[in-house]
Amino acid sequence: MSAKIELVFIPCPGPGHLVSMVEMAKLLVDRDGRLFITVLIMKFPFNSEIDSHIESLTASVPARIRFVLLPRRSHSPRTSFFAFVYHFMESYKADLREAVAELSAHGSPRLAGLVLDMFCTSMIDVAVEFGVPSYIFFPSGAAFLGVMLHLQSLRDEQHMDPTRLKGTDAELDFPSLANPLPAAKFLPSEVFMEEDCRIFLDLPLRYRETKGILVNSFAELEPHAVEALASLGASTVYSVGPILNINVESKKGFEILDWLDQQPDASVVFLCFGSGGCFDEHQAKEIAYALERSRYRFLWSLRQPPAKGKLEAPQDYADLAEVLPEGFLNRTAGVGRVIGWAPQIAVLAHPAIGGFVSHCGWNSILESIWFGMPVATWPQYAEQHFNAFHLMVELGLAAEIKMDYQRDLLKGSDGVVTVDEIERGIRKLMEGEEARERRKKVKEVSEKSRKALMEGGSSYLSLARFIEDVCS
Repeated sequence: MSAKIELVFIPCPGPGHLVSMVEMAKLLVDRDGRLFITVLIMKFPFNSEIDSHIESLTASVPARIRFVLLPRRSHSPRTSFFAFVYHFMESYKADLREAVAELSAHGSPRLAGLVLDMFCTSMIDVAVEFGVPSYIFFPSGAAFLGVMLHLQSLRDEQHMDPTRLKGTDAELDFPSLANPLPAAKFLPSEVFMEEDCRIFLDLPLRYRETKGILVNSFAELEPHAVEALASLGASTVYSVGPILNINVESKKGFEILDWLDQQPDASVVFLCFGSGGCFDEHQAKEIAYALERSRYRFLWSLRQPPAKGKLEAPQDYADLAEVLPEGFLNRTAGVGRVIGWAPQIAVLAHPAIGGFVSHCGWNSILESIWFGMPVATWPQYAEQHFNAFHLMVELGLAAEIKMDYQRDLLKGSDGVVTVDEIERGIRKLMEGEEARERRKKVKEVSEKSRKALMEGGSSYLSLARFIEDVCS
C-alpha cells in the first residue's frame, strides 16, 4: 500500500469557518485512502456552544480524521471583532507549534503540509520551521479573494490608502469583478479603520507565500473571478466548492418542519441571519409589521443581540412576545412562525420554502444555490455587503432588502431598516416576472453546483490536482 500522508488543518473556531473546513477534510479522506487529517481546534472564550458543536462534528467523521483540542484561552475584546479574531489566532502559535512537533515526531504518517484558515497566516511560519508547505483554506468566494489580493497590491505597489475611501462615492475596478465596485458601500467596514485595514491587507500579502489556496467556490458560479485569480500573482488557486454539510438534519425534535409539511410548495418566506445574526426590539418590530403587511407565509429565526460592548454569541429570546408587536403572534398564527435558532439546511431543503431573506454569509449563499433558493439580501457585517453586491449585480441571483445596513459585533447597530423597505424586498423576492426569471436562473446554477462535485466536474478535478500536489 502507498505511504500514509498527514495534513494538519487549523480552522478558525467560528462556525462558518470550522464546519466548511471539517467538510473539506471529510471530502479529502473520502477521495484518497493515503490521507490522514488532524484538525487542531482552538476555542473562542465567548462561544459556549462550541463544545457541543465539536462533539457533533467528531461523531460524524471517518476514522482517518482526528481532532486535537487546544487549551482554552481568555482574551479581552480589542477595538474591533476583526482585530480580536486575528490576534486570538496568533496567540495560539506556540500551542500549534507544539502540536505539530508532536505529530511530526512519529514520522508516520508523513507530515505533508498545513492547511490554514484565512485568518491563520502566522502559522505559515510554523510550516516553514517544519519544512512543509502551507495552504490557505479560503471559506469565502473567488471574487472576494481577488478583491483582497488586488487591494493589497494597490497598497503595497501604488501606495494607496484604502481608509481614505470611507464616505466617498469612489468606484474601484477589480480584476475579479466585471462591474465597478462602489467601495464605501460594499467593501468590509474593516477596510476603513486603520488597524483593521493593516491586518486585512497583510493577510493576502502572506497568502502569496503559501503553495496554494483552496477556495470554497466553483468555476461555473464565478467564471470571471476564477479566471482573474490566475493574473493576480497569487499561489495556485484550487476552486473546490461548494463545500457544505448538506446532510439534512433529522426531523426529530424539529416541530417546525412538521409545520412546513402543511404549507403549499414555494409559499413560505424564510428569514435567517446566520450564527452572528440578531436584531433588537425596534428592528424586530419593523420586520414583524412588514411580514404582516406582505401577507406571505413566513418562518422567521429571530435571535437576541448581546449587550453592547460584550463579545458574545447571540442567544434566543426568552419571550418572543415581549419584543414583537402586541398581538402579532396571535394574528399571524395561521400563516407564520417565529422561532429562535433554526435548522437552516433542513429548512432550505424543504419544498414549502419559496424565498430566503439572508445576511449573505458565503456558506448561506452556497446553501441557497445548492437548494435552488432565491435570496433577498440583508447583509450586516464582515464581507457580507460584498457578497450581496456579488450575488445581485455580478451574478443576478438575488433581490435587495437593504445593502448598507451595518451592525458592529461589539457596538451593535445604529440604523433601522424600515417596514416599507422590508416589505418591498420581500415582494421583489416572491412575486413578479423578475422573481420568476431569478428563480429559474438560481435553479440552473444549482444544477451546476452539484455537477461541479461529481466525477469529472470542475471542483472534482481541481481537488484531484490539490491531492496530487500534496502527495507528490
